[in-house]
Amino acid sequence: MPDTNKLSRRRFLKATGGAATAAALAGCTGGDGEETTTESGGEGTTTATTQEDTGTELSGSVFNRILSGTITTMDPVAATDTSSGILIQQVFDCLMSYQNALPTVENELAADYTVSDDFTTYTFELADATYHNGEQVTASDFIYSWERLAASENSRRAYFILDSVGVEHETETVTQDGEETEVYKPGSLGLEVGETETELVVNLSEPFHDTLEMFAYTSFAALPEGVLGDIEGHDGQMEYTEFASNNPIGAGPFEFAFWEQGTAAAVSKYDDYYGQAAQVDNVRWQVIEDDTARYNYAMNENADYFTLPTAQYDPGLAQVESTDEYGREIGTYGPVRNGKTLNYVGVPTLSIYYVGFNMNKVPKAVRQAFAYVLNQDQMVSEVFKGRGSAAELFTPPTIFPGGAQAASDLVSSDYPYSAGETDIEAARQVMEEAGYGPDNQFEVQWTQYNSNAWEEMASILRDQLASAHVNMQIQKADFSTLLERGRNGQLEAYTLGWIADWPAPDNFLQLMNPPQTDTSKQGPISYVNWTSENGDAAQQATDAYQQVVNNPAPTDEAQQVRDEAYVNIELANWEDVAMLPIYNQKEEAFWYDTVEIEPFGGMGPSRQKLNNVTLNR
Repeated sequence: MPDTNKLSRRRFLKATGGAATAAALAGCTGGDGEETTTESGGEGTTTATTQEDTGTELSGSVFNRILSGTITTMDPVAATDTSSGILIQQVFDCLMSYQNALPTVENELAADYTVSDDFTTYTFELADATYHNGEQVTASDFIYSWERLAASENSRRAYFILDSVGVEHETETVTQDGEETEVYKPGSLGLEVGETETELVVNLSEPFHDTLEMFAYTSFAALPEGVLGDIEGHDGQMEYTEFASNNPIGAGPFEFAFWEQGTAAAVSKYDDYYGQAAQVDNVRWQVIEDDTARYNYAMNENADYFTLPTAQYDPGLAQVESTDEYGREIGTYGPVRNGKTLNYVGVPTLSIYYVGFNMNKVPKAVRQAFAYVLNQDQMVSEVFKGRGSAAELFTPPTIFPGGAQAASDLVSSDYPYSAGETDIEAARQVMEEAGYGPDNQFEVQWTQYNSNAWEEMASILRDQLASAHVNMQIQKADFSTLLERGRNGQLEAYTLGWIADWPAPDNFLQLMNPPQTDTSKQGPISYVNWTSENGDAAQQATDAYQQVVNNPAPTDEAQQVRDEAYVNIELANWEDVAMLPIYNQKEEAFWYDTVEIEPFGGMGPSRQKLNNVTLNR
């Protein structure tokens, strides 16, 4: 059956009365754009095992890492979780990349490129590169790979190419559930082979301000043409499960080595890589979702490079020696339990962690009560141990229009819920004005993923809200279950995070475009069900996001219109409290002296390739 996720941008807007509806499943990873957990974002717990326990031998040097969540796939167009994305980043290359995850794109498989004066035609000259099977990377491969992104039933990011970037394409009318719907017409992407097989021409339906940044996302990675048969015109050289689980073929600096479900995975150096050849022979990840087990694994020096769960983190042990131009804090941490002093980096990532409300089930007065009692500063300091910055805005401050100072000024002048305070009296008043009281409390279900820190925060909120006639029940669910309940409209209040797909406010604020939050539609991008029936500012948010969509060009004039719209969306969210921002994460990493690695940047550690890592042992 055709997938309604694959609408063109224009047809998408027409079909929904001028505002985009759900385009595809929101990213569910901890790095790539994506909904994410802060500590252990997976299903259940997995105890640590040693390399020998996996039964898989690796030859040569091994850079040992930890994954806090389960891997789901090695298919770039299907992956929506951080753990999968981390491996995919090593095995597959795109036209562009974020060097060391800094939020500025550089050439990768694109050796060079030109852009037309109207910003709608991009011509890429490809690097002289080969896949891990020895085949040359060609423009035809990209056409095939991006057709999979747009048309494959396995794709979860079709809206990236059809709507976010807006590559030219045709649509066709199909009938689904008794209704006529415009969907992507397979084989109609505006992609061409140029004068040679190493020249790719990309035609957009209209300009988009972050085209090159989008082409750095792993969903746009190159695959050998015809390797899979999940789109029209291709029988496939291998079965899908073989590719997605056992034999992914990319053009990255590492080849896939193995993946043992729920236990471990590894990649190995690709000797014929066209760029900087890997300095280590292998990178291996142990999958450990339990916080204590993960900490013990690191302290036993089974991992060279790792994060520390908040429960085991002591901010007093972090010694920052320098802060670079990107805000990365570099220094040491320790001594830790095993007597060692670790290397340390703390990076303010382009991220937001938040509470979302199903507005069909949680009245506005209750949502406002949450906002009044929540003291973001307190939560960052006491619960998350300073590992981030308090956030009243959904857009990270470094990409907010006008920058961090403008974001701070707006909060100081306009935030309606007592920033930096817990205002139980105001929460009680707004609830009583709505008819609630000691004998008529509102019961709300809080659902969160398995995180000790978030459970501590929930307990604080529960106790505060009890004085404002709100009876909050706390429920924990594994990450995939939480997302499934969200898509089905079964949540009331829930916790999630979002890390940038591309470094612009619309990547974040799309989660608050009301038509895209409708859980009765396929693939809602968030789960708040924001409408004019449950929110006074829903139309304001809808109109503002439409302004963003209508002014996509990389020009100063269009940027000014978008900037005004971004602010209006934030103000609409303050009015209706569809989502309650909590904090922007400071991502931290720790490593032993046996490792030399460049600090990652604001796009997050899942965007960093590891071919420049060296080991001193």
